[in-house]
Amino acid sequence: MIKNFFEIQHENKNSCARTGVVHLAHGNVQTPVFMPVGTKGTVKALTKDDLEEIGFEIILANTYHLYLRPGADIVSEAGGLHGFTKWDRNFLTDSGGFQVWSLSNLRKIENEGVAFRSTIDGSKHFFTPENVVQTQVKLNSDIQMQLDVCSGYGVERREAERAFRLSSDWAVRAINEWKLHSENGYKGILFPIVQGNFFDDLRKESAEFVDSLGTPGLAIGGLSVGEPADVFVEKLKYTVQFLSKNKPRYVMGIGTPEYILDAVSNGIDMFDCVQPTRIARHGLYFHHKGMVSIKQKRFERDFSALDSECNCKVCKTYSRAYLRHIFREQEILSSMLASYHNLYFLHNMILEIRSAIENDKFEEYKKNFLDNFHSNEL
Repeated sequence: MIKNFFEIQHENKNSCARTGVVHLAHGNVQTPVFMPVGTKGTVKALTKDDLEEIGFEIILANTYHLYLRPGADIVSEAGGLHGFTKWDRNFLTDSGGFQVWSLSNLRKIENEGVAFRSTIDGSKHFFTPENVVQTQVKLNSDIQMQLDVCSGYGVERREAERAFRLSSDWAVRAINEWKLHSENGYKGILFPIVQGNFFDDLRKESAEFVDSLGTPGLAIGGLSVGEPADVFVEKLKYTVQFLSKNKPRYVMGIGTPEYILDAVSNGIDMFDCVQPTRIARHGLYFHHKGMVSIKQKRFERDFSALDSECNCKVCKTYSRAYLRHIFREQEILSSMLASYHNLYFLHNMILEIRSAIENDKFEEYKKNFLDNFHSNEL
């Protein structure tokens, strides 16, 4: 295990926001950090060189999808995800727990693990906490997640409690398996996951349990599952108070400025989401004054930059009229340019957030950013 895995560099005076650095096998990761999602070993519409150019130090890949195709053994033979994709910086892999939850008609949760059918060919498979760790070791993940049971917003307490109890049991089993591989040279870190749905007593018990397991970092789950934004913030703030300050905290599945800023305010260090590249494929761009739908007719003869405050190569090179044209013509380049811009926008926002925290001006930055972002003065 890497010593001094996480170092806090500065804590903002007027909030719980902090900057830090996570020391991983494939380089340091500055926090707070937004991590692009490369579900199947690629961030859609972008090359690894694009991601390096923007400045990302860690990206995600998905255990469930890579297990199904091309298979963990093939990835392992290629030298793990780093050798297979040629991305030589860090990978975080999720466990497949979210996919198990979202594909509820194709799975059955048992005490031992999860039986499910492949979304590709209908073949039967069985995930356990142990073999999910084994798969992520084959992928050579720098950070891997435990197999957990997710429950959606609005479920009854009985279902939420069962998901929490199983996740807790599976966390212990996953950690025991991870320790065996660590003793044999595996350098990746495992994060257990807080569950408990939206029941305060369950979230408190889960958070305290996960924190007691002694892992270098941890994740907060059971959020971003369909709840209103104010409920997300309320439950996130409630949960964080039961977690150690000296560990990096990761909230899964958030990728808009509002959610990121709220998370940072509550002392969250890591977050990810497919949203920036997903909306890019539908012609939606982040902008300092709000969201831009490039398909609008008003941009037909608009030869100005998409966002005059953005220094990415898309905004410095192409006009709104051109970006609208290639989207309407369904050119592949449209997805490439929009995805690049959206990820650049979020990464640049993170750089500004870090600077604001270091200068004890984070709350001022948050207010100013959101005032501009919600102005829609495009």
